Amino acid sequence: MELWYTEKQTANFGITAKVKQTLHTEKSEFQQIDLIETLQWGKMLVLDGMVMTTDEDEFVYHEMISHVALNTHPNPKKVLVVGGGDGGAIREIVKHPSVEKAVLAEIDGRVIEVSKQFLPQIASELTGNPKVDVQVIDGIKHVMEHKNEYDIILVDSTEPVGPAVGLFAKDFYQGIYEALKEDGIMVAQSESPWFNRDLIRRVFKDIASIFPVTRYYTVSIPTYPSGLWSFTMGSKKYDPLEVDESNLFDPPGTKYYSPKIHKSIFNLPKFVEELLK
Repeated sequence: MELWYTEKQTANFGITAKVKQTLHTEKSEFQQIDLIETLQWGKMLVLDGMVMTTDEDEFVYHEMISHVALNTHPNPKKVLVVGGGDGGAIREIVKHPSVEKAVLAEIDGRVIEVSKQFLPQIASELTGNPKVDVQVIDGIKHVMEHKNEYDIILVDSTEPVGPAVGLFAKDFYQGIYEALKEDGIMVAQSESPWFNRDLIRRVFKDIASIFPVTRYYTVSIPTYPSGLWSFTMGSKKYDPLEVDESNLFDPPGTKYYSPKIHKSIFNLPKFVEELLK
């Protein structure tokens, strides 16, 4: 008998992957956590029935939520990741030599522990790196309590359901603005242009109402809904389209991000441009 995992990404569409084995399953205080091994994508972390990351394509998301902002800011020293308990964004952040401290604010400590156990190549910097501060806390509360502290804040959230709903709220983006230093930058994952158009319009409008520079970019992540994913950047000062590509840091070990594509990702298909108007 064959076993298949299916994520229903909308009421009428989903993706499916053949399962080799189930490695872990539990109900944490906040969500259902499953770790399965698939034949196509390797190990796959699933939260509340939604694919969060896989061995094979995780590098796209983690590189692209991190390096665009880190290479737009001229000297990022202190960085916060809200969510992101798998540790992938932290792994990318500490590649930058200017970074002195990377704080992970993850509400569900079980996601961190399961990732350490089953996804060690993603969670590799969550243990033993003196630059990394792992905190099992409410990221929204942390942001509201730390004013003018961070150079960069990354919102590495799940879809806007359950404990992540507040991470898509305008008052949270305002709190991020206040937690950033005077030249700080934020990046939030902002879902699929195919399936989340109303949310994208709202998020972009809300961030643009707070930050003087707001940019939207897309990447290809095959296990995420539709395969076309997006991020929204809010910056107090620096524009990612005005950086000198020849001076950008080329992070070691990246497979998607490079200085050569830093600006090109902001060139959007026409139907995506229409969402932002």
